[in-house]
Amino acid sequence: MKITREADYAVRVVYTIMQQGGKISAREISENSGVTQRFALKILHKLTAAGIVQSYKGVNGGFALGRAPEDISIGEIIEIIDGPFEIAQCLCEDFDCTRVQDKRICQFRQIFDRVSRNLHDELHAIKMSQFQ
Repeated sequence: MKITREADYAVRVVYTIMQQGGKISAREISENSGVTQRFALKILHKLTAAGIVQSYKGVNGGFALGRAPEDISIGEIIEIIDGPFEIAQCLCEDFDCTRVQDKRICQFRQIFDRVSRNLHDELHAIKMSQFQ
């Protein structure tokens, strides 16, 4: 399992904003993070909607963190972009298993669920403040 390139870039974007310590333009975010400006803007839109980033309009506009770095986890950033940590398709709510009638009793699903929860917990324990 791999996180998407977009989620990887979202972590870079948040790190770049954090390093600035205040408002930073989309152009500067792009230059400093190595993410194209167009892709950075797409990511910034999602991060702003989730409250991770604040957007400022106008001539002196830009972007800044919406919360303190110690309140932002890598897991949260990844989930904003990629959705919940589910390492197997059978963990999705709308999945219909063809192997067993009640998917809750499936031993494979139980293992995949435990691993997914562990991954979730590990990544949510890593705060952006660790990278200052």
